[in-house]
Amino acid sequence: MLFALPAMGAGEQQPHHKGADQPQVLAPGYSALTFPAPAARSYSLPSLGAAADAVLLDSNGAPVTLHALYDDKTVVLSFIYTSCPDVNGCPLATFVLSQVQQRLSSHESLVDKVRLISVSFDPVNDSPEVMTDYGRNFRRHDIDWRFVTSESEARIAPVLDDYDQAVIRDIGPDGEPIGTMSHILRVFLIDRKKNIRNIYSPSFLHPDILLADILTVTAGELPTDQ
Repeated sequence: MLFALPAMGAGEQQPHHKGADQPQVLAPGYSALTFPAPAARSYSLPSLGAAADAVLLDSNGAPVTLHALYDDKTVVLSFIYTSCPDVNGCPLATFVLSQVQQRLSSHESLVDKVRLISVSFDPVNDSPEVMTDYGRNFRRHDIDWRFVTSESEARIAPVLDDYDQAVIRDIGPDGEPIGTMSHILRVFLIDRKKNIRNIYSPSFLHPDILLADILTVTAGELPTDQ
C-alpha cells in the first residue's frame, strides 16, 4: 500500500512558477511530522513501471546515461532547476534530499546502496559547472548524490516526457522567456531493478516518509535491525 501525507489542497497541485501567489504554508517536508511515520517494511510498494533511460551530462560535462547512474542502487531522483524561486518547488526537493542524506548516515548498511540524483531541466542555465557548484552547498562527502544536467532542451524533453514531468518556460508580454519555469514537482523512488516504486509530490514529500520507503524497498538486502 502506498503511504501519503494528507493533501495540502488543490492549489498546491498547480504548476510552480514565479508570478503565481506563493503558498502561505510551507510544504510538510520542511517540518516534523505531526503523526508517526509508517514503520519500514510494514507495507509494500508495488512497481509503478520501469524507469526510463536517457543520455545526460555528468559533472564533468561527459555523456552519461540515467541507467548508468542508477547502477545497482536504490535511487531517489528529482527534477529541478537551480534558480527556482518557489520554496515549495525545487528548493523543497533539494531540502528533503539533504535531510534524507543526513538520515542515511545513521544507516551504515544503506550508504553504499542508495544514490540521490538531481537532474536539471534547465540546461540553458544549468551547465555542468553550475550543477556542480549548486551541489557543493548540499552534498555530504559520505553520501552519493549526483547533480547532472543535459546538453540542450531538445535532449532533456524526451526524458521529461518519459517521467511525466511537465515543464513550461515562462514567457513575458514581449514573447521572450523571463527566466522562470512552470512545473509540478515530482520526486521518484527507483529500486535496483530500475522500477519506479513511488512518486512524491509536495503534499507528501517528507524525509521521514522517504527514508521509510527506502528501507521498505531495500528489505531483504539489509539486516532486520537497520
